[in-house]
Amino acid sequence: MSRLVVFDCDGTLVDGQAAICETMELAFRNTGLAAPERNKVRRIVGLSLPFALRELAPDATDDERHAVVEAYKAGYRELRLSGALREPLYAGIAALIDELDAEGRLLGVATGKSDRGLHACLDTHGIKHRFVSLQTADRHPSKPHPAMLEAALGDAGLAPADAVMIGDTSFDMEMAQAAGVRAIGVAWGYHEPRELLDAGASAVAETAQQLGDLIRGTN
Repeated sequence: MSRLVVFDCDGTLVDGQAAICETMELAFRNTGLAAPERNKVRRIVGLSLPFALRELAPDATDDERHAVVEAYKAGYRELRLSGALREPLYAGIAALIDELDAEGRLLGVATGKSDRGLHACLDTHGIKHRFVSLQTADRHPSKPHPAMLEAALGDAGLAPADAVMIGDTSFDMEMAQAAGVRAIGVAWGYHEPRELLDAGASAVAETAQQLGDLIRGTN
C-alpha cells in the first residue's frame, strides 16, 4: 500500500493555466522582452522559476531573466491579493483527498510554487491541514531533482517503496524515478500521457476516480 501520496500542485491538484500564462506574458513585457508563446509557458509549468526562465529566454542575460522572475512573482502576488486569482481544484480532487485521508494515508505536496503561493492556494480550498509535508521551490532545487520527495519521505518517516508521486509533467515522473518512488501521471495537466509514460509513469489516470484506484492498486 502507498502510505504516502505526494501530489504536484499546478496541473495536478489545481488548474492555474490562465493565471500562469497571463502573469508570465506581463512579466516579460514589463521587462522589455518578447513574451514566449503560451504553449512554451505551459511546457515549463512545474519547474522552479529561475530554471524555467532558462528554457523560456535562453538568449537573455542573467540579469534580464532575474528581472522577469521578480516581475512574475510580483504580478502573481498582486493577482492573489486583489482576489482575481483563480486556481480551481480539478473535478473530483477534493473528494479524492477526503477518501485518501480517511483511509489513513499520509498526503504531501511537492511543487514548483513558492511557500507563499502554495499555502495561499491550499488555504483557499480549505485543504492545507490534510497534508503532512509541503515542499516548494523556495527550499529545494528544481524538479526533476529528488530533494522535494526525499524531504517528504523524511517528514513522513517512510521509505521510497511506501510512497507514490502524482503529477502531470515529465519533471514529476523523473523526480519520482530519481527518488526511487512509484509515479502515476494525470492526463488533465500540462504534458501529454505518452510523455509521462516515457518519463517513468507506471500509469496515467484520466479521472480523479481512476487516480484513486491506481493509488490503491485496484486498477
